[in-house]
Order: sequence, then C-alpha cells, then structure tokens
Amino acid sequence: MHCIIEINSIEELAPYRADWGRLLQQTAGATFFQSLEWLEAFWKHYQADRKLRVLFLVEDDELTGIVPLVVQKEQSKLGPVRYLTYPLNYWGSFYGPISANPQHALTLALKHVKQTERDWDSLEIRWANNGQATTQEIAAALDQNNLSYCESELDVTSMISLTGTWKEYWQSRPGKWRNNFKRWNRNLEKLGTVRYQRYRPQGQQHGESDPRWDLFDTVIDIARKSWQGDSETGTTLSHASILPFIKDVHLAAAQTGSLDLNLLYINDQPAAFVYNYHYQQQLFGLRVGFDPEISRNGLGNILYAKVIEDSFTRGDTLYDLGPGSLEQKKYIRTELAPILRYSHYPTASIVPNLLRMKRNYDQQWKKWFDGGGQETLSK
Repeated sequence: MHCIIEINSIEELAPYRADWGRLLQQTAGATFFQSLEWLEAFWKHYQADRKLRVLFLVEDDELTGIVPLVVQKEQSKLGPVRYLTYPLNYWGSFYGPISANPQHALTLALKHVKQTERDWDSLEIRWANNGQATTQEIAAALDQNNLSYCESELDVTSMISLTGTWKEYWQSRPGKWRNNFKRWNRNLEKLGTVRYQRYRPQGQQHGESDPRWDLFDTVIDIARKSWQGDSETGTTLSHASILPFIKDVHLAAAQTGSLDLNLLYINDQPAAFVYNYHYQQQLFGLRVGFDPEISRNGLGNILYAKVIEDSFTRGDTLYDLGPGSLEQKKYIRTELAPILRYSHYPTASIVPNLLRMKRNYDQQWKKWFDGGGQETLSK
C-alpha cells in the first residue's frame, strides 16, 4: 500500500529533514540542488509567483520518495504560462526525484498530479539527463499515466569525466592548448609566487561548517573586478539582486558539506576563483572569475587545471562545468551532455499548445541547421 502526502508550505518540510537526507544519499547522481537546504534558501528569495507542491511517497509506513515541484508563472511571447516543474530555476544542470527508485516515485507523483485539481497550464519535467532519472524512466512514467509529451533540448552543459588519472586526462587535451598553458604558466610565475587554495568543509555532521566569509568576500571582490562587475544580467555572483540569495546558499552548502571554493593567489594577492558545489564526489561549477588587473594570461585556465588535478587526487568522479560558455570550456571538457525537458500540454491549454508547435518548429530547424558537423552529444 502507498499514499502521497502533498505539502505546500516550506515550514512544514522541516520534520522530514532527516528522511530527505537519507533518500538523497540513495539517489543516483544526486546534487546539492536536490537538498532540502537548497530548497529552503531558494524559497526564501524566490517564492513570489510560485506555489510549492512537494510530494512525499509513503509505502508501508516508510518514506521512499520525494518529488519536489513548483507551479510558477513564466512569460512567453504568446502570453503567461503556469508551469508545473522542478524548483531548480536554471541554477543547475540536472534535477529529478529523490529516491532509490526515481521512476517509481515519479510515476506515482504524476498519478497524484492527474488526480488533483489542475493549477498549471503545462507540465514540464525539466533538467533531465541520464545522470538522474534516465530519459527512458521519465518517458515510462509519463506513458504509464497516459500523459502525452514532447521531448526537447533545454540546454547543453560541459562535463569532465574524472575517471582514470590526471596524467591520462592531461595527455588527452589538445596539444596546442597544452603549449599555450605552459606559456601562461611561465608568464604567471614571472609575476611572483603562485598559491592555490581549496576550501571544502565536510559539514556540520563532521564538525566542519565554517562558511569562511572571508573567502566568500574575496570571491565577490574578484567577481566585481572581472567582467561580472559590469554585467546587468542579474546572474553574476556580485550582482546586488542575487547576492543575498547566494550568501544564504553559501551558508547552506557549508553546513551540509557541499561547498567547494577555489582561489588562486599571486604574491598572496587574490587573482582568480572557481566556485563550485559538490555532492557524492560530483562537482557543479557555479561561477568563475579573475582579476584582469593582475593578469589576462590564462588565469582561469590555470586555476581550472589545478582544481581538476586536485579533484583526481581527492577521488572526485565527475565535474559539471555548467551550461553556457561552451567555446571557453571546449579545451578542458571531455564531453557535452544535453539537458532535456519533457513537456505535457493539456488539450484545453491554448497558449502552451501554441508554444509546443513553435518548439517543434525550432527543434526541426536546429537539427537541419546543425547538420552533422556539431560535436556529438552524450546520451
């Protein structure tokens, strides 16, 4: 026997914290973004125009799955649309049910969604990839609930597989880029003493939860000196509109042992940063930046190399560099991974169905335009 418990208040999730953490550890390919701590920080700052719908699957009096969902209104060229989707909001690459059996949890969650009053215009299972509930599992969950769907590519992210050894990885990089790297290193060493620092606390359960606000402030200061300081997109670390949110997430990451902060110093002066989150030996790169007043000669690439080499030493298994900036990341990534979405459009929803037709057209046009000359995507 099973039942679904739906919770719509962020405060009512606190009693489930221990079970949430237990199930997250059982979830293949889980990320920090699926933690309750991430959701609490996100909801504190971005609950406007959103309704929380967290579904708990209870079987034989045991909690076996969690499917966090939100109904959020988004503007489109055709008008506003209420989407039922995961609460990631493009901060990470992948998301999915929190369960040892994600397909089963998603299947029963979608059954519950069908049986309750519809407060959404389109169901979108976004941020899908084989690292989470596989594409086959998502399709099966939709099929079992007789929910028609369209699959489309939402974005692409650069990945580094950390299998094998650092030497093997390094030798696999393009020779021209490795020669450039050696030149950047020589130029950097001429400036003075180079020092690399990595801060990765293990979290409260291990007595290591210091957020090191001094290091955080250093990252923000570098970000302001870089191109990010002039950016008006509202997505850079130093932008005033998101800085309070980033600080709350930083604290949550330190407390849960999910923070991975990397700094490069020249003569003890902060020069570059790589800011990551990590979970179960898998990394997600949130942002990078460097101080152009110190050097413009490959600072970011030099720091990336130090992070990757150290990750091999630590036993990390995968490094998701994050969507965007594909050209800048092409020399260090080992593969590209598609970020997919599965969209269900009820027949009564006019605007979402018009969007479906537009997406289908755009998808076909992209396939024709790309031809066979683009880098192969991993599946």
